[in-house]
Amino acid sequence: MPLAFESLSHGTIAFGFFNIESDLLLLEHYFVFATDFCRFIEDMAVKSNEERYKNKWPVYAIEERENIGDLMGAIHGIRHTGFIGDVYRRFPFPNNIENFKQKLTGYQSQALIRDIILRYARQVHIAISVAKGVFEIDIGQYRFSRMAFQGLVRYVWRGGYPRWKDELRPDYILAMKDKIEDHPHGLFENIQFE
Repeated sequence: MPLAFESLSHGTIAFGFFNIESDLLLLEHYFVFATDFCRFIEDMAVKSNEERYKNKWPVYAIEERENIGDLMGAIHGIRHTGFIGDVYRRFPFPNNIENFKQKLTGYQSQALIRDIILRYARQVHIAISVAKGVFEIDIGQYRFSRMAFQGLVRYVWRGGYPRWKDELRPDYILAMKDKIEDHPHGLFENIQFE
């Protein structure tokens, strides 16, 4: 389930997984698969000692709030609107709350989720920018402090809320952590993974 994170540019915004059968993350109105997010973070970590890091991430953008959908309505099975509603029609919230854990195999649903999101979103490239010594990052239109950005990374590491099933993590999550620990500079300095 997405959680609230503080941005420097837009106040409190939502970030996180929104369905346990998918590895798709939302960042307010941007959507990116966790496999891609982790790969982008690895690249950023490797280049974290450079004077300026710039990149463009391909993401899905849903501009109209009603096209994103009603997460709580979809979870409760009472309001399946927009993209999130379509995902929950396909992958309903588990009947047993003990089964509410982020699944390691979420990446396997990417083709299906991509087909669904393309009904609502367009793929765009958002600018990523980090200046050495500033300890802030721009992700598209959102700006985060180092602490908030590290919170985003730790959220993905944990599997968000409700966490990874059986506390096991997919290989792409482990690879991201290893790369960050090999390059603990700039935004990644002093990051704690628990």
